Amino acid sequence: MADEADNLVLHYLPRLDEKVDQLHEDMREVKARLGRLETGQADLQVQLAEHSVRFDRLNARLDRIERRLELADPATPG
Repeated sequence: MADEADNLVLHYLPRLDEKVDQLHEDMREVKARLGRLETGQADLQVQLAEHSVRFDRLNARLDRIERRLELADPATPG
């Protein structure tokens, strides 16, 4: 009976080993994809910050133009 159990374990061991190897490879791929997603998300954050700075500059320029042309209400700040 012990021999049968040993044979059964030895029979399934290579299959389990293959499955573990496949899971290991799958995890490697998932980690790589996650890393690319994180990099892309960080790039988007940088672009958003850059656009925010540009909009702030444009807003300041527009405010100066409106004041110079006396288009803005003097009581309204900004």
